[in-house]
Amino acid sequence: MEETKRYTVAALVINEAGVLSQVSHLFSRKGYNIETLAVGCTENPEISRVTIEVVTDESRIVLLCNQLRKLIPVYSVKLLEPGSSIRRELVLIKVSAPDRETRDEIIQIGNIFRASIIDITPSTLTVSVIGDETKTAAVENLLREFGILELVRTGIVAIERGANTIKEAL
Repeated sequence: MEETKRYTVAALVINEAGVLSQVSHLFSRKGYNIETLAVGCTENPEISRVTIEVVTDESRIVLLCNQLRKLIPVYSVKLLEPGSSIRRELVLIKVSAPDRETRDEIIQIGNIFRASIIDITPSTLTVSVIGDETKTAAVENLLREFGILELVRTGIVAIERGANTIKEAL
């Protein structure tokens, strides 16, 4: 049995209603749980880029990419290797901060990780952090002791390093 790990798949698709549903349905129909999903327009407003992370083994991810390529609204599919791609996630964390001392500590943690304080109320601070999974997890773990009231993540977005692009498959 092959080792399972997290894979990142990038796909360029037609930017129209129902395409994301077709893509996600392929994953669910095959029994895969999508770990993260991020979708947005590219530099061409007629094309969207879908970034999906899934935990599986190597032979199944290759099969899944091949099946994804067969969908009519899909232009291209690329499996992104961790060593040759840049991966980022945006995490917003609302933390309990009932007094000045607590707020100061949270701000110091944010500064260490180059996070931004995006909202302050008399009882809360909201921190915005952008980074890879290691960075976002470290900030989240440090802020837990203050009491996380709410947390939201975008899901991973990824792009290949250097001159390689997903468009090469177009």
